[in-house]
Amino acid sequence: MATLDRVLHVEDDESIVAIARVALETVAGLTVLSCTNGYEAVEKAPEFEPELLLIDVMMPGMDGPSTLAALAEVIDLERIPVVFMTAKTQPADHESYYKLGAAAVIVKPFDPLELGQRLMGIWDKFDADPAD
Repeated sequence: MATLDRVLHVEDDESIVAIARVALETVAGLTVLSCTNGYEAVEKAPEFEPELLLIDVMMPGMDGPSTLAALAEVIDLERIPVVFMTAKTQPADHESYYKLGAAAVIVKPFDPLELGQRLMGIWDKFDADPAD
């Protein structure tokens, strides 16, 4: 089983970007490419070759679902788990993200000390999928 290394994080809130970077790079030892909007993510994702996508739902310009759709045009999402991050707590909202192909939904605020472990757990479950 492969181990998770590269995470593409798309988030417009600079403080959340900073917290997530520390949580994922320093605490979890992952390589993170932080993009402040969907357009930047679409531009940089092919070269970065992410193994997991962590995408904020509410962003100006291109929201999370639109970013995911645009990323699907430039990288193969078949083997990349998508995790949406949102402040919305309603099950109906979360269900719509799963219908878009999300492997998981993380609610903000999140525990920075647990973020890396959560993503690794999502990755392990996705990577172990018997559909391979």
